[in-house]
Amino acid sequence: MTDTTSASTYRYGANVHANGIRQHYLRFGGESASTGQALVLIPGITSPAVTWAFVAERLGQHFDTYVLDVRGRGLSSTGPELDYDIDTCADDVIAFIKALGLENVILAGHSMGARFALRAMTRGARGIDKLVLIDPPVSGPGRREYPSKLPWYVDSIRDCTHGADLDTMRAYCPTWSEEQLRLRAEWLHTCYTPAIVQAFEEFHSVDIHQDLPAIKVPLLLICAGKGGVIQEEDREEIQTLLPSIRITTAANAGHMIPWDDFEGFFTAFEDFLGTPL
Repeated sequence: MTDTTSASTYRYGANVHANGIRQHYLRFGGESASTGQALVLIPGITSPAVTWAFVAERLGQHFDTYVLDVRGRGLSSTGPELDYDIDTCADDVIAFIKALGLENVILAGHSMGARFALRAMTRGARGIDKLVLIDPPVSGPGRREYPSKLPWYVDSIRDCTHGADLDTMRAYCPTWSEEQLRLRAEWLHTCYTPAIVQAFEEFHSVDIHQDLPAIKVPLLLICAGKGGVIQEEDREEIQTLLPSIRITTAANAGHMIPWDDFEGFFTAFEDFLGTPL
């Protein structure tokens, strides 16, 4: 799905050396954005930055938007010599913002990326104005398992590494458009399987709830109404841990919210960012 309501806000793709690795990112909006405020978006477990371009096109109308290739995905550094734990990846986010000299940042993350964004805050991220967590896994030790299963990720990466067609991808993502299936088939092979496995395992071994009480900036949690990731009891617990948090729901979407309900995704931000999306 592509936002065709206006001319493209895409500026360029680039690389920066931060936290000891090459971090690749895509920039949208820049100085042409209506607010000029920086927004850094961290995608999920098997989502290279390019797969979020259709979302960043809209965000770029309002914000100076940077979409990050998390290490082990897309065009950022990858390989067996690197670490892929949540703390290291959170430090990547901190170093990325510092390396580009960004200030007054809206930090947003989807799924795994939301966990990294939250952990970055408790590890000393500076210059953050607001935090947006988009349907983060709330599994952890002694908690309900994350609803997706590891073979779904590993098998689809394997298929794309060998070379996958639309029918192969449709078996994994049956509701996606042909455009999104093609993009996933093209880029999924860049996801380094050991990095994916570690991130998935940490969904269950790392409890992010401990980070919530330390958040001092305005925080918006967007839940997928049909995702099964965050349930009512989770919302209640999170609200107790951080009473100031704002929680909204994209009622008609599964976990991959903008893929399921593009307009509903932006509606779920309400007025949190200070401008309608």
